[in-house]
Amino acid sequence: MSAQQASGRVVILGIYVTDLTFRAARMPSIGETIAGSAFAMGPGGKGSNQAVAAARAGAQVVFCTRIGDDAFGSIAQATWAREGITARASVVPGVATGAAHIFVDDTTGMNAIIVAAGAAGTLGAADVDAIEAEIAGARVFVTQLEQPLAAARRGLEVARKHGVITVFNPAPAMPLDDDIFPLCDYITPNESEAAALTGVPIANVDDARRAADVLLAKGVGAAIVTLGEGGALLHDATQSVWLPAFRCGTVVETAGAGDGFTGGFAAALARGEDPIAAMRFGCALAGISVTRAGTAPSMPTLAEVNQVLSEYSESGQTAQVS
Repeated sequence: MSAQQASGRVVILGIYVTDLTFRAARMPSIGETIAGSAFAMGPGGKGSNQAVAAARAGAQVVFCTRIGDDAFGSIAQATWAREGITARASVVPGVATGAAHIFVDDTTGMNAIIVAAGAAGTLGAADVDAIEAEIAGARVFVTQLEQPLAAARRGLEVARKHGVITVFNPAPAMPLDDDIFPLCDYITPNESEAAALTGVPIANVDDARRAADVLLAKGVGAAIVTLGEGGALLHDATQSVWLPAFRCGTVVETAGAGDGFTGGFAAALARGEDPIAAMRFGCALAGISVTRAGTAPSMPTLAEVNQVLSEYSESGQTAQVS
């Protein structure tokens, strides 16, 4: 890290969408209408959710995206201002801000999501080049795959050029050329994304290790496979550490958990924590988020995460190393 790179600073490239969340007992079939039990509207999008998670976790956050000149774009700007996030959001006239349909199962809290990126779907390499100085001054750079791959790749390239830690959340899963993996200090897929990237079906931690080995062979520095209620695995050339999930209460909604993990992990790395401590912090943050409704609104504060970490430390929770 250069002298100019600020401890605690995270730059995130991704999309904002307004989440339209419907709760019901089940998904309707094609051609069927069913009654829902609740509806909510709020800020979302993987990149924006991760930015909110990192900001609430104490990081200085710069978020780069595109939005439309519409009501959803105004919600986005108000969200970032409220959270203290520095927004680098170009407004695209005549194109809608993104939106997401989220179905949440009333019984389990599990979800199914349709995302339309809208204006953020026009992000490109030029948007990244416009914030190169801010990336260069950060400690951690994060991106995902809801915006065009070319933008994500350019972000990883610029961060690598300036010696910034890169965190790549390959979601939603899609085919990727192998040359993107060496740009990743950390890759954070869930089990289905890891399986799609490696061809290794994942049913347990040992499967996750096999998938992580494939990712290491492709050139990533470390793979972190998130396993939902099964915890998370960090696997690199020197260690393989599995951490159980944090149980923080009744599960209400899981839609923001992966974003919470990645945002929390990035924030912890940015303030200088080692990867295992950062993974533990991300798991605790995610464990709190699933007890609350919404995606960005479910993200806890730094004090809340530290309280959970303290309680688990006192109870003797340990990681498993192999």
